[in-house]
Amino acid sequence: MEAETFIDIENHKNIHLMGIGGAGMSGLALLLNAMGHNVSGCDAENSFYVEKVRRKGVEISMGHHKAHLDHYKPELIIHTSAIAQDHPELIEARRRGIPVARRAEVLSLIFNSHKGVGVAGTHGKTTTSSMISLLSELAGMDPTVAIGGEISDIGCNAKLGKGEYMVAELDESDGSFELFSPEVTVITNIDWDHVDHYPTYASVTEAFLRYTRGRKRGTPLIACGEDAGVRELLTSGIDGEAVTYGWGFGWNWGATDVKHQSGGGVRYALNRNGYPLGDVHLEISGEHNVLNSLAALAAAEAMGISTESSRKSLEIFKGAKRRMQYIGEAEGIIVYDDYGHHPREIAATLSAMNAAFHRRLHVVFQPHRYTRTQALYRDFASTLRHVDKIYILPIYSADETPISGVSSFLIADELNALGRSDAVVCGDFQEAAEQIYDAVKPGDMVLTIGAGSIERLSRQILQHLRDKLHGDAEAIGA
Repeated sequence: MEAETFIDIENHKNIHLMGIGGAGMSGLALLLNAMGHNVSGCDAENSFYVEKVRRKGVEISMGHHKAHLDHYKPELIIHTSAIAQDHPELIEARRRGIPVARRAEVLSLIFNSHKGVGVAGTHGKTTTSSMISLLSELAGMDPTVAIGGEISDIGCNAKLGKGEYMVAELDESDGSFELFSPEVTVITNIDWDHVDHYPTYASVTEAFLRYTRGRKRGTPLIACGEDAGVRELLTSGIDGEAVTYGWGFGWNWGATDVKHQSGGGVRYALNRNGYPLGDVHLEISGEHNVLNSLAALAAAEAMGISTESSRKSLEIFKGAKRRMQYIGEAEGIIVYDDYGHHPREIAATLSAMNAAFHRRLHVVFQPHRYTRTQALYRDFASTLRHVDKIYILPIYSADETPISGVSSFLIADELNALGRSDAVVCGDFQEAAEQIYDAVKPGDMVLTIGAGSIERLSRQILQHLRDKLHGDAEAIGA
């Protein structure tokens, strides 16, 4: 992917970000603010990240409008790929000769000026890049960080460090990860997603191959040998040798004797080229997170961090926001929230939950994007079919135009065909919450999952459960 225009951010003091409330854009805003730029922004609606950036003194307007050009007087406009090129604010900026750039173009300039550690992959990149950030932070390397989700241990999704390394989650959704030239390159897996940009699975693998060829010459490529897409990539003519990781002793970094801990967490025995290096203990659950930790250990070694230091640091890793995040408990009913929006991600989360907890599980799923639902509704149904109770919300559009005939009922109808006629399609959050209130019992678990606005529902459910139980207790006392 070629850059939209040549950008010299050092010569642009006033920078305006359109879509500043997204995880990636808010992180870039924090970096630019810390670098001394006058940052402003706008977004269609308020969010957790909008408020976080505002607390750093960044002025943000709700809605997009060309009047922002007069109010903020930007010398550079940065926009997300979700903003249409013919948006009036962008058209007016170009008419006035104000440079316009995508997020990845600006972030890649910052990244490529460092020793960049780039983490790419269809799934797992947020957790993996968060792990690497923590390992390097605790090793005293003070890295610059740009992650697509908030790191619980650091308390932010981006920070400007004084060290020579920058750790970044690189997004393949629009091909923009090809602008980055890592010093350490990580690929967690390759899957068909973002079907609006990649019409075929082959187009995804071709993009990842171009990404690997953009890394700095002679630098390590760390890749998951257990993933079919990655194995295909490794036989497609990558430059140089790959450092592989996976189960057993057949990879450069391997995990054996995996033991899931009751109530959460996992332990495993680590080996490097078949030689034992001791046990690794993770507070977070799931075999997918074992693989993520192996990638982090390999990347840390490539950065010059000792494996012993990294093993100890992993023990305190608490995970990233919205990645199997514990929300709270009310009278024995536990509520979790997760960002999973692809069948493979959801399957990994469900597997981890079942391994850590032995409870009846209520899953509320919010499909994300019409194009993804249209392409993968059968896979979503197959993944959800074994859940105890299933609730499906309307599709979160993510600014996509609705597609005729594509709705959450596609998933429900497929579930019915698979023998799960009890799946409930809910019209909105309120209906989903009411359905759960009527069905949940002490000892159950509730998992909200999706990449849209569903995070708010998890807290709404928990609060209502607490209110309901408190009210019941008062009634009994009366």
